[in-house]
Amino acid sequence: MNTIIHLKNVSRSISGKKILKNISWRIHKGEQWAVLGENGSGKTTLLNVVSGYLFPSKGRISVLGHEFGTADLREMRKMVGLVSSHLPERVPQSLTCFEVVLSGKYSTFGIYDRFGKKDKSHAKKLLGLLGCSKLAKRNFQELSFGEKQRILIARALMGTPLLPLLDEPTAGLDLKSREVLLRNIEKICRGGKTTVVQVTHRVEEIMPSITHVLMLKNGKILAKGQKGKVLKARNLSRLFGIRVKVEKKQGRFWIRA
Repeated sequence: MNTIIHLKNVSRSISGKKILKNISWRIHKGEQWAVLGENGSGKTTLLNVVSGYLFPSKGRISVLGHEFGTADLREMRKMVGLVSSHLPERVPQSLTCFEVVLSGKYSTFGIYDRFGKKDKSHAKKLLGLLGCSKLAKRNFQELSFGEKQRILIARALMGTPLLPLLDEPTAGLDLKSREVLLRNIEKICRGGKTTVVQVTHRVEEIMPSITHVLMLKNGKILAKGQKGKVLKARNLSRLFGIRVKVEKKQGRFWIRA
């Protein structure tokens, strides 16, 4: 499977307002993408459409070989790991962090299924990968927002998804917590087993292992392609509506007015 995501002329309207406008986008195996745009540009809607939780008003979508409209999207979702700022609200009060991660195998928010030793071992490894081993026995709802985000990323990886979708994973984090989380995202990208799509409105959050960038503005694609070719001052000035300069340091891009 060389094509991970294929959108062709996709639009989506909500309450009569067109949020996405004729989006055509293809992601190939081995690529890691960032979706960059201001708040309200349609980034979250795009991710919800890709994950099958919203259907397009028009256009064709194929994700991991599943053609929308003909395939069983429940099977497709098992291969997709979605992380968004809205997920913490859905986690039951009683669950420990270890249980939250473990529940990701079946994309549930509770322990309703049987888990074997391999499952539990895998959950422990993921907690270690995200720097959360010490949180395993803690109640999820007692954690800070940044800790919750890391636990939810571990949960998203529990089912060994081919396509982790990270919707503003650093939203609401302080500088230290943000950098810790970004380094963990970098580890996942470098692992090479998954195709990551990270949504952000901050250029500096696009880590070195991200290979491609899609820019969204007012629901339309402003630019897309290889990271170094897209993250140019001209494109970024148009995206944010202000003249900016671009600097590259240690594999990351930074902008200043």
